[in-house]
Amino acid sequence: MIESRTARVYGNRGRGRPARVFAITDAGRSAFEHTYDDLATSALRFLAERAGDDAVTEFARRQVAELERKYQPVVDAAPPGGKVRALADALSADGYAASANAVRTGEQLCQHHCPVAHVAAEYPQLCEAETEAFGRLLDTPVQRLATIARGDGVCTTHITAASLFHPKPSERSTPNEVGGLSA
Repeated sequence: MIESRTARVYGNRGRGRPARVFAITDAGRSAFEHTYDDLATSALRFLAERAGDDAVTEFARRQVAELERKYQPVVDAAPPGGKVRALADALSADGYAASANAVRTGEQLCQHHCPVAHVAAEYPQLCEAETEAFGRLLDTPVQRLATIARGDGVCTTHITAASLFHPKPSERSTPNEVGGLSA
């Protein structure tokens, strides 16, 4: 049900034993309810055959829009610097077993369970729509680094630090400045 893996290293790891992470296996994931995976996959396959991939993408965006509407008030109510944690808590309440971790260039949102992983394996538009929604909810660039649907142990989304995306008022150019030089 659970397997141990060597943690991915980004940059210098430092001293000590290699870090290990524990991830739920497909057998463990199947212990969670996935009662409608086959039906959902068949329905999306039918939609793709009849109306094309754009229709599947539109469907995925519409589905994620419902979650986005649900999570927006929670994220908006969070204090600055706590928005990713608030989103992780909201996702966890919906069964995603999510966590938020600080990294050098921002934060990482990790979802340790995905209720639609088997469907998303065939239709990655579901993951893409979710990633787009995270960017809108958090009002900053995000990048999906790993997904359970692609065989990774966890869905990981990098959230760019606001200081890297939104310049401080003192760093913004005035209308008279061109290329950093006063006109």
